[in-house]
Amino acid sequence: MLFLDELPEFSAQALDSLRQPLETGEVVVARANAHVRYPARFQLVAAMNPCRCGVGGPGRGACGRAPRCQSDYQRKISGPMMDRMDLVVEVPPVTAADMALPPPAQGTPEAAARVALARQVQLARAAEAGETAAPLNAQASGDRLDAIANLDAPARALLSKAAEAAGLTARGWTRTLRLARTIADLEGAADVRRVHLAEALIYRRVGLETAPALSG
Repeated sequence: MLFLDELPEFSAQALDSLRQPLETGEVVVARANAHVRYPARFQLVAAMNPCRCGVGGPGRGACGRAPRCQSDYQRKISGPMMDRMDLVVEVPPVTAADMALPPPAQGTPEAAARVALARQVQLARAAEAGETAAPLNAQASGDRLDAIANLDAPARALLSKAAEAAGLTARGWTRTLRLARTIADLEGAADVRRVHLAEALIYRRVGLETAPALSG
């Protein structure tokens, strides 16, 4: 796992150098006489404030230069880099009322157990199909991804609508399918339904700005 805190503070060159290993799981070092490939499959986790001031958003202590400060800061992350992010989750500030709430019913051990079970489902699915080289959803592509996603008609219609309304790239299409299949696996569902795909689109920040176009 590679964790990058305050993602926009890294140089554009450093962030762009991660694009190839995120896509292929390899780093290629090119020299005059040879190209050397090194394995570099990792999970990228990043965090950032909404703006350089560290506050942003509404409420007490909100940035006085909003929304310009937020947009300028967030634009430091290139579109191709964001396209490689499967999950984008906005975390609101923790309030005093939040601190007084009881702990959630599901903690880390329960969540870890669900993830482990979903992973076993993926490995069993791959073994049944004779796919040993790339057994996990995150590695699936092409015909195999279409086969394991197995979208029902409403889900396929929603994906097509999102691709047209939000300009979903080919990479975004593939990653959305992978994410929806994983959400369905975590739920224990055999097929990817519309609700799973809708959640995947929201995590990829598709459907927030284009919600009217995706409704119905």
